[in-house]
Parts: sequence; structure tokens; C-alpha cells
Amino acid sequence: MKRLVAVLLGVVLAATACSGEPGEQRLSVLASSELADLGPLLDDLRADTGIRLDLDLQGTVDAGTALTPGQYRHDLAWLSTDRYFQLKLRQSGFTGERPASTRIMLSPIVIGVKPAVAAALRTRHADVTWADFADAAAAGTLRFAMADPARSASGLSALVGVATAAAGTGAALRPRDVACDRLRGFRAGQSLTANSSGELADLFTAHQAGADAVIGYESTLLSLNASGKLAAPLELIYPRDGIMQSEYPLLLLDPGKRAAYERVTDWLKRPETQRKITDRTLRRPATEGVPLEPRLPKSVGTALYFPDDQEVVDKLLAYYADPRGRGPGHVVFVLDFSGSMRGGRIAALRTAFDALTGAGAAEFERFYRGERITVIRFGGRILGERDFVADGPADLAAVRGFLDASDFDSATAVWSALAHAYDRAAGFAKTESVSIVLMTDGENNAGLSADEFLRRPAPSGVHTYAVRFGEADGAELGRVARATGGRLSDATATSLLDAFKETRGCR
Repeated sequence: MKRLVAVLLGVVLAATACSGEPGEQRLSVLASSELADLGPLLDDLRADTGIRLDLDLQGTVDAGTALTPGQYRHDLAWLSTDRYFQLKLRQSGFTGERPASTRIMLSPIVIGVKPAVAAALRTRHADVTWADFADAAAAGTLRFAMADPARSASGLSALVGVATAAAGTGAALRPRDVACDRLRGFRAGQSLTANSSGELADLFTAHQAGADAVIGYESTLLSLNASGKLAAPLELIYPRDGIMQSEYPLLLLDPGKRAAYERVTDWLKRPETQRKITDRTLRRPATEGVPLEPRLPKSVGTALYFPDDQEVVDKLLAYYADPRGRGPGHVVFVLDFSGSMRGGRIAALRTAFDALTGAGAAEFERFYRGERITVIRFGGRILGERDFVADGPADLAAVRGFLDASDFDSATAVWSALAHAYDRAAGFAKTESVSIVLMTDGENNAGLSADEFLRRPAPSGVHTYAVRFGEADGAELGRVARATGGRLSDATATSLLDAFKETRGCR
């Protein structure tokens, strides 16, 4: 009898140690950091169900990375989105049972913009796109705050949105869509960052003069507007070309806790609980029939596809983490001014540069603020060269003006001109990320041959992106471009502008 009492007492003590209060059940939850605002709601859950959720708050991407299939250290996971985790499961080849998942609430990733800047954005399109936003950032007319996409789902979703707009396909990104990133201009506009959306909101509040916009959850930005801490409320923009929606799924990691998990999800999905969620946190209800809080628009627009290939996400995050992606780059243009370029061909070249300098519609391909540009004009010799820094409209107008020259030459020394460009690039590459764009409309008939050029040593990491125009030898251009780590764009199959667009953002 004494032994039985001792055993029963041990069970009670063990249960008390694990549960906190007698009769209370505790569940450990790996949770996205922004769920810290659910504290009062979880107190209600505990009072009504006897289940206490202990949240281990982390950035969503960090949390998804920490979830190792079959080796979970928590009972549940509650993430703003489980897309990154589900992608990890697919790519790992995991064949075991996947965690049960219940969508609890929703909040789209949107852009909060200061009113005057929002009005300026809308002068281009009434419904602003990610492309409009990135273009303004590249032009230096918009500075924004965004959480680190390597740690935060809001930052990663924004990066996916911009990359999808840059790809122009409207479909899920493929690895080749980000091989030539085209995101450098967007990055040029980022002035504030943090590890999570909550930290970012606090940072933006403390440094409102340092950014014109902040990318984050709709709920976070509406709460920021309601805080009274802003000089003026932000205008929320829902990019027309796609919205990523966070659904805050609750995942069951420990199948032995299924009964408690179902009690928790049933309670969270009850209409009265959903009303509390939307009223207190400004997230959208996941249960049908629960009315929206008045500040939430009924429609958020088109859904954006999350990548279904881990390589895409890895490439985006690697680009973001690369220090070369954080500062201005340098592109050296080597442009054929031989006699065959007179007339319509030189007009096409000038039109292409009108677009690249912001006088036309190049969007992701335009020169961005702070970018360094060297333009070399050649015929049988170097006809002229000049360095520019794209710090404003006057600098970009100067680039266009340099191409108004009419000193054409009778010969075409393609490879000697490219060798000269590499001599210049060797100096730039010591401190900058440098690429070379070579455009010619004819065959080499002076100076170095292609083979002689290729025997010369070249600075590491400086690639040539060749643009074939007119009667230029595509095979030879392609061979040299590939040998330097670049590639060939054929303007005879599209247009000179389209060919130049293909070279932009490649580093």
C-alpha cells in the first residue's frame, strides 16, 4: 500500500512539474516572433481549456530552418507561414508522416508608404506594382525598411515578390529566373533592416526620417498606424502584381499530443475567438462568416506564388547575403561606333540608353542610384571614354549626351577594345563588383584577334556580356563571353533594348 501511494505521489509531482498548475497541460511551441502579441489571447486559451502554450519565439525562416523532419524539439510549431518548411520537406525526400497543419489567421505582406511618396508612386500607375516600387528605389526617390529575408518571412516574401515581377512570367520562380538577379536597384533603396517584422516596426518608428516606406505584414503596419507614434499614418499599398499571404498555420510536431492539439485548434477556430484575433491583432479571420475588422479591405488582389524549388530560395538568400549586392556596382559598356552603326543602328543604341537611364520604360534594368558606369566608344581604335556615377537626372543625361557623338570610324577592333576595357576593369575590380557589356554590329577587322584576346590574363570575376547586332559574328562573340563567365544576347532576334535588358543585374 505504501508503495502504491509513493508511486501515485510521484506521478502527481511529475505532472505538476511538466504542467505548471495541477491539471494544466503545457505544450512547447516553436513560433514566429510576431506572435508575441497573442499573449492575452493565450491566457484566455489557458483559462478555457487548461492548456498552456509556451512560445519559443524566432524569425520564421530561422524557425523553418530549425525544424528537422522527424527530429522535432517542440510539441507544436506556429509560424506565419510554413511554405519554407514544406519546401524543405519536399526537397529533403522525407517520406514519414507530415505534421498536421491548421490555418489559424491571415495577413498579407504589403507596403506601408508615407502619403507624399505614395502619391508620387501613383503618378505612374494608379495600382502600384512591385516593379514600380523597385524602380523608385533604383532611381533614389524611395528609401525603404525591410526585415532580413534570411530570417523573416516578410522579408523573404517581399524578395520573392520583386524577383517575380523582374522575371515577368507571373508564375513561380525558376532557378534561371534569378540567375541574372536584376535586384540590385531594389536593394539600393533599402535603408533600414532588422531580424523580424516587430523589430523592424520599432526601428522604423525610431528612425522615421530614414525611410519613406516599410514592407511588412498588413496587421503590423495597421497596428503601427494606430500606435500614434508616426508623424503621419502610412498608406498601405497592395502591389497589383502579386501578394504573398501569411496563413499562420499551427503544426502538430508530436503525434502523441494530438488530443491537446485538436482542443487548441478547435478553440482558436471558434468564431468568438476569431473575432478576438481580428479585433486585437488586425489579422484576418480564417473561419468563414467572421466579419472583417473595418480597417481591413475585403480584397487584397492577386496571390503570389512561393517558389517550389529550394534552389530558387537559396539563390535569392545568397544574393541578399552577398556583400557585393549591398553596394553600388560598376558596369563598363564597350560600344561599337564603326561606320556601319550610322543611321538607324545608332538611333536604336541611343533609344536603348534612353530607357536604361530612366527616360524610357526599363524598370528593373535601369541604372540605379549610385551605380558606376563607364562608356567606351570604339572603331578601329578607342574613340572616347568617360566614367559616370548615376547620382541623379543630370548624371544620366550626361550618359545620353556622351552617346550623341558622331565620330564614327571605318574599322572595327572589337577585341582590342575589349582588352582595353579589361585593363580599366582590373582597377575597378579591386573595390567594386564589375561587369562588361560589349556591343558590336560587325566582324573584327583590326587589332587583336579573339584568340589573342583570350590568351591575355583577365581580372577574376569580371564577366563579359556580349550583345550581337547587325552582322556581328555571334559564334565568336559567344565563345569569348562564355570564356569570361558571361553570355551572349542576340539583338538581331529581338531588339537592342531587349538585349541590353538581358545583361542588366548580372554580376
